[in-house]
Amino acid sequence: MGYKVAVVGATGNVGREMLDILSERAFPADEVVALASSRSLGQEVSFGDKILKVKALDTYDFSDTDICLMSAGGDASKEWSPRIGQQGCVVIDNSSAFRYDADVPLIVPEVNADAVVGFTKRNIIANPNCSTAQLVVALKPLHEAATIKRVVVSTYQSVSGAGKDAMDELFSQTRAVFTAGEVVQKKFTKRIAFNVIPHIDVFMEDGYTKEEWKMVAETKKMLDPKIKLTATAVRVPVFIGHAEAVNVEFERPLSPEQATEILRSAPGVLVIDKRENGGYMTPHEAAGEDATYISRIREDATVENGLNFWCVSDNLRKGAALNAVQIAEVLVNRKLLNKARQAA
Repeated sequence: MGYKVAVVGATGNVGREMLDILSERAFPADEVVALASSRSLGQEVSFGDKILKVKALDTYDFSDTDICLMSAGGDASKEWSPRIGQQGCVVIDNSSAFRYDADVPLIVPEVNADAVVGFTKRNIIANPNCSTAQLVVALKPLHEAATIKRVVVSTYQSVSGAGKDAMDELFSQTRAVFTAGEVVQKKFTKRIAFNVIPHIDVFMEDGYTKEEWKMVAETKKMLDPKIKLTATAVRVPVFIGHAEAVNVEFERPLSPEQATEILRSAPGVLVIDKRENGGYMTPHEAAGEDATYISRIREDATVENGLNFWCVSDNLRKGAALNAVQIAEVLVNRKLLNKARQAA
């Protein structure tokens, strides 16, 4: 039996990636529908070797649709996801709108796939923040082996995490620098070309940004509420691919060699770690790939049971679109979609 899948936000970076990944992974869909706001009505997007005409979200009937991959931003999701869920369609939402809702599972399939069964309360499943997704894929097997006490993570996040306008701004600013033109700032608070900005999302009262808070809250929800985590999130002039420098303290000893072996056999992880020039992964090489890459695994001798590692992933794929499609695959493989109709 094939399923009917709707992709909301199909004209955006992540929406287009969702369509590509559904096709690449041969998701068992009899029909895929591209949806966006009415101003995108009639635009064309690619789905495998097919071209789909974009339909308007506000006039679409979800009553015969099985899965909705939602990538239209938090405000749109807050308005539409509950309505769609009430029609018996399971929403897999890429925004932050429902991540911290106790009745909505927050899922990375390699980490906590079993928690997906909780979706029947609202017919909504949340995708985590892109920087959290790759982090917990790496932390999960290490936590099982030696129990994580504390994590210190510094992120180096590409501009694609802020959308197409942000990518355009990096491109136009870079060109302006080379041509002695005017460097125009719109999307970012400071120039992003040949610069780094220690500011992602809004500032909170304690001095952390919302992006940094998300990593704390989401790691606790998906992995273990006892884990202490602190983050510094930085935007860097890279188009696609997030990188993270991760420091971990464990309750029990875990050598770099043991950690390497554990990560080599972990789902969704590839270890590229040769202690030589170029023996590590960078965002450029991870772009377009599904894996979360781990490099630079080494002891932190300044604390008891400490390790450092470098973590790189394509934020549009594992950080968003791929993770959403993997959640949909869990629903199909575990035959959970009929429960969505019963819950509606």
